[in-house]
Amino acid sequence: MTSWMVGGAALGAALFVVGAALADDALKLTELSPNGADACFGRVYDAAHLKAHPHQKVARIFFYYGHDPVSRPNEEPSTLGDAAYNGFLTTTVRGAKKPEWAAGWCNREDANDKASGIRCGMECDRTLASLKVDDKGRLILSNVQPDVYLDAGAEEDLGKAEYNKQALGSEDDNFRLDPMPADTCKAEFARIDPIDPALGAPLRERLKSDQPFCFGRDYDDAHLKSHPNQLTQSIRVFRGPIELASFAAGGDAANWPDGADIAVSMTTRNKGAKVTQTYSCQGEADQWRCSASSKMSDFACDISQKEIFLKRGASGTMMLANPNNALAIVDLCSKAAGGKTKSDDKIYRLNPMPQSACTP
Repeated sequence: MTSWMVGGAALGAALFVVGAALADDALKLTELSPNGADACFGRVYDAAHLKAHPHQKVARIFFYYGHDPVSRPNEEPSTLGDAAYNGFLTTTVRGAKKPEWAAGWCNREDANDKASGIRCGMECDRTLASLKVDDKGRLILSNVQPDVYLDAGAEEDLGKAEYNKQALGSEDDNFRLDPMPADTCKAEFARIDPIDPALGAPLRERLKSDQPFCFGRDYDDAHLKSHPNQLTQSIRVFRGPIELASFAAGGDAANWPDGADIAVSMTTRNKGAKVTQTYSCQGEADQWRCSASSKMSDFACDISQKEIFLKRGASGTMMLANPNNALAIVDLCSKAAGGKTKSDDKIYRLNPMPQSACTP
């Protein structure tokens, strides 16, 4: 199963920081795209070329000028979906199974001079590449930085040896790429994170802001016997009248699911009593990140850092991750809740249920 992101926002989320203000200029570089359509350039180096250039790590390289070919349907609010980035670079180094990629926004260095060079910038005033089209329509990529896929300051953080291992080689610059069909680039970028068609649409599309939902699972004796370290006997994840009213009063449907309250009810086989906890969610990459809320009762500690994560599962299911004791199987203010989940209550595969199954 795909790993759960419990740290900072994913790279895809970072692509939205520039804002959509520049999006109107996305495909106005006519030398790259004479007809305003998405444009693709690429090259795959053969063994003879790589043998003659031992310091070139890149074996495959593609540059896509146009709309985002990387992001998949995700849980980010739809109002953030049209980022200003219009230049996308992907390379595969020798021996690698998958490409790496980076994105930037490409504009003329002098907006009033069509003869001026084209620079593709990145966050933190970094450069993705400089672009030029030769008289044969080939794209020349220059000024490609060795650390284009690394964080700013990576050399100091990683140390010289590890930095040199992860960075591009000394001959990875001044690439001459041939024009190719846009679908060729899309196929190359699709190698980065292949789509699983069984997952279907993201949760924010399947679950509407003004409609209730109920997902859950009841574990039978046979399952519990085979999982002696699992405390959960029954679990429900839902939005009912209370959660719907809360969002209707203060939520913004355009930014759904940000600000959405959900409730999680559980019974454990040790105590048997039902415990319900409310969480406030926001879309983050391919998941909902949901922080425990004190709306239902007072707590002796700040529980806002107690987080669970929701993802769409195969065939209409929902996956719930509880990596850091953020479910009410333990007291959220107890010492036990301060660390990783030690019981077998980390990942749940939940099935859609009728709303009556989630009655508090």
